[in-house]
Amino acid sequence: MNVLKTIAAAAMAGVIAVGSMGVAAAQDKGIVGVSMPEQTTLRWNSDGAELKAALEAKGYTVDLQYAGDDIPNQLSQIENMVTKGSKALVIAALDGTTLSAVLDQAAAAGIKVFAYDRLILGTPNVDYYTTFDNFQVGVLQANSILKGLGYPENKGPFNIELFGGSPDDNNAFFFYDGAMSVLKPLIDEGVLVLKSGQQGMDQVGTLRWDGATAQARMDNLLSAYYSDGSRVDAILAPNDGVARGIISSLTGIGYGSADLKYPIISGQDAEVPSIKAIIAGEQYSTVYKDTRELARVTADLVDAVLSGNAPADLDNSTYNNGNKVVPSKLLTPYEVDAKNYKELVVDSGYISEADLQ
Repeated sequence: MNVLKTIAAAAMAGVIAVGSMGVAAAQDKGIVGVSMPEQTTLRWNSDGAELKAALEAKGYTVDLQYAGDDIPNQLSQIENMVTKGSKALVIAALDGTTLSAVLDQAAAAGIKVFAYDRLILGTPNVDYYTTFDNFQVGVLQANSILKGLGYPENKGPFNIELFGGSPDDNNAFFFYDGAMSVLKPLIDEGVLVLKSGQQGMDQVGTLRWDGATAQARMDNLLSAYYSDGSRVDAILAPNDGVARGIISSLTGIGYGSADLKYPIISGQDAEVPSIKAIIAGEQYSTVYKDTRELARVTADLVDAVLSGNAPADLDNSTYNNGNKVVPSKLLTPYEVDAKNYKELVVDSGYISEADLQ
């Protein structure tokens, strides 16, 4: 046993030595600037850490910055990344319409720009985009709502309210359009009833994906349209933070009790608090997007481009930023509910069982 321990220790020392040499050599491949929007949303912490680790493993020095949900701060941070001589910028934009000037600077310096999970709009100076199939995210959310309602076996009608993501995030429109491709025909048929009549991103969008904003809007909907004793049967929530805000509003007037069950509520991002809510029967579903895979694919793409290789398997038709069609890598999202959360997010190692206790 001691011999085995000695061999294992020696092997580990070798791994550490090789790893240390890799870190030491990281300077040779240059700096990659990574700009994340904020740290209050659980997923952006994970994205930043995973992306930093994936790029460092390929030999890059990573300048990771979080913008604190402040657009001028993100612009300033990206400007600094350009000034520092970054070879590439990976940007999850707070507002995809505000980066044109700083990306002009990046282009002039020969810096490659990769939009990360949020498309950067209105500029020719975005080279690639990595994301999930965002239209399909909305389709998954809508279909999970119908499944939770028991449709078509249960014919309805069902009262439903709609929430969208942030109108300054291009992805929010894909999520909403995907969901409405499923829900709108049933709204038109009267199977789904919008008591508020509110639809379209101009009416249902949730600025900055803010849960408190969603909670306040849900409070208003309940007061204005459901004070007659009718109940909400389903709510389209575009992500988990918005869903939790909605659930707080519903709980405040008695939903979750034995005679007033929670509506069927969708979500996105498979965040720990929302998986707990799914287990508890408060939220019906979420959409799992493995950000570890997104970080790996993005790091592979960055390395391929900076190494002078031609990237393969790009989508060259879906994402037009208003100036050009941006070559994109699209990953697959998955619907998660109480029946499959363990298989998808626990057994895969995305969330530990201990986190859900």
